[in-house]
Amino acid sequence: MLLLPFTTKDQTHGCRDLRLRFRPHKVNQRFMDPETGRCTRLRIQAVHPAPKTDQVKVTDKVRRAPKLAVSLFQYPPKTVVEALSWPFRFLICSLVLLFWPIDGPPGRKPFTGEYPPYLMTYWGQMWSARSKKEYSIFETRSAANPMPTLEGCSATVESVTHTLHPRKLVIYRSNRWEHCEDPSIIINYRYIAISYRQTDIFRHGTDDKGRMREKEQKRQFIESVRATTLQCGMQAYWLDLECVGETTEEKNTDVYRMADIYRSAIFTLITIRKSDDPHSIQGWKSWGARVWTFPEALLSRELRYRIGIDGPVLPITLHELANKAYRNYSEETTIINAYGGRDPLERLERLTLLKSAIWRRGSSALPPVLPTAPPRNPEKSLQTSQLQFAGSLANLSYPAEKVYALMGFFGNRIMPSRLETELQALARLLMANDNDLMAERMISMLPKDIQPKDCWYADDDVYGAHLWDIKPEVQVTGTTVIGALVLDGCRAATIRWKNFPEVGFQTTESLRRNIAGSLPTGLWALVFYGAQWMPLDSHVKAVGIVILSIAAFLFVFGPFLTAYAISGRILNTQPWLIGVKGVLSPDDAAVRVYGATLSKHPRLLYTPSGSPFSEPSTQEVREGLDTQYKKLKDEKRDDVYTLIDTNSATIYYFTAKRPPTVCLFTGCEGGLGRFLLCSENCGANELHKETVLRMPTYIHRAMKPCDWVAIRNAE
Repeated sequence: MLLLPFTTKDQTHGCRDLRLRFRPHKVNQRFMDPETGRCTRLRIQAVHPAPKTDQVKVTDKVRRAPKLAVSLFQYPPKTVVEALSWPFRFLICSLVLLFWPIDGPPGRKPFTGEYPPYLMTYWGQMWSARSKKEYSIFETRSAANPMPTLEGCSATVESVTHTLHPRKLVIYRSNRWEHCEDPSIIINYRYIAISYRQTDIFRHGTDDKGRMREKEQKRQFIESVRATTLQCGMQAYWLDLECVGETTEEKNTDVYRMADIYRSAIFTLITIRKSDDPHSIQGWKSWGARVWTFPEALLSRELRYRIGIDGPVLPITLHELANKAYRNYSEETTIINAYGGRDPLERLERLTLLKSAIWRRGSSALPPVLPTAPPRNPEKSLQTSQLQFAGSLANLSYPAEKVYALMGFFGNRIMPSRLETELQALARLLMANDNDLMAERMISMLPKDIQPKDCWYADDDVYGAHLWDIKPEVQVTGTTVIGALVLDGCRAATIRWKNFPEVGFQTTESLRRNIAGSLPTGLWALVFYGAQWMPLDSHVKAVGIVILSIAAFLFVFGPFLTAYAISGRILNTQPWLIGVKGVLSPDDAAVRVYGATLSKHPRLLYTPSGSPFSEPSTQEVREGLDTQYKKLKDEKRDDVYTLIDTNSATIYYFTAKRPPTVCLFTGCEGGLGRFLLCSENCGANELHKETVLRMPTYIHRAMKPCDWVAIRNAE
């Protein structure tokens, strides 16, 4: 963890307050204080605080007098020294009780039953929004710099979501091959689609000799495709070398309808390069590792293949192809079985597995889509994204190529755009097909390795849950310019880090305990009242002596009365989320939270399955084992934190890059809630996901609903 100095004189920045007024402040980790409504510097209590940082010692606000009274009877003397010092501690406790505040025993603080709320909201503009009524930077830029499409072809989703024929075909008629773009002619020809990997067929040339070689290899390949097409009794074919347009308008339209091209073909012809092994398995593996070949195979009616450009054409099934081309991924085997009709999958599970399979593959070699006009948006962040895009043109057709390969499996599609990143395009695609709530489910998952560039994206989960196991409780409103998700419908609570607060709780009603707790508070009144009788005659002075004797009794037995008054059974505890840097045991944490009560109830428990470090017991009672504490304590890691939830009396251990200050409830899974722990980036007006904990679902009812929040992963 980066240690934050107490002073930073060379840099300043700021953020907006609740009224959206800009307030400058120093560069350090900050949070929205629920008590003041101000962006405040974060102080972090730590088991072993580092010097000259924002870390402080672990402290609590439990009242000292009752805490001392409880310690006299809760922990009896075990040694001779402790036994000899006990009377002095008792006397000190009696003296301290003379100055006990008059507002009653501990635990009598107002019991609201709610966690401290999170007050801040996302106030920025969105890159793309779910609602058409919301302002969208992407839509505005698209309107100012329209995405080029062919004349008569709209760029809306509804216009070309499902097409029945390619934009262009190569057709054999009148004893010659010709390129045809006339739909009235194309619809009369059945055709085959060609699937291959360009690097297996020809090599790109960098000099004159190389370009000549590349041109000749392409010519030979095209001639072999035409000969094979006629041999198969067909008169038309679709090959990207000839049918993907040269202009940006044509390329955008062709990539958009790529899935329909392979769906409509009579069969797909796969061309595999020859390799040294007898069955050209290396050639199959090379073909199967490309992004587009996976959806091409799955979406085709029928599959045929040839080895080399002059090999015989043979039929092949999806299962045979999987054995040859794929690297035994269990997800891909499941997908093949689903598309083969043997093991049908639910839509969400199928799309999830498809996404994972496509994301594992390398880029295609389609010609890059070059910008037709310079960016018109003056925003620095968008200009930066354009520069990053320009640097990627050598390898990618589109920055979001994998998303466009995936969208053929969705009901609604999005037009390809050179303006957006992969995650922005994925968010747009998922919002256009929100029946599956994939983005909402992803945000609740905790990947094994959180990558900053991935933002909200998650392909795995440390708890072993699948995407379809999670029931989301939030909705994605849109995405930001940098790819963060804007969520609506969250319940949130602020995590306290500076110290342990004085925790209020509800106890069983008892007249005797109420009287015992109130008597020490009247000690001073008895002293002053008894003193007024002393100067009078001897008959009345006896009254003063009796009153002063009662005061002396309260002075001597004040610790007993106090301990008895706060020994009731605790029924409910005021909800608090309390954070500590380092590993704190439940016993130490309980002393900080319930140090002023003799009740047997306030024992904090280890979580059995709520954190990546949790270890469940195998005995009759469901509980967590203390081995998780012992292991982390021995490791002495610097990135481990402890979270205490007083509502469920549970303690959690987790790792994070920064101390999280906000807890968000986003969904349910496996009988527990999914809670995101996030740090605050006030300058960027967003939350950074640090980790995800599985906490009891019912505690979200003690969290107040919050406004929109923007979620990214920790940088």
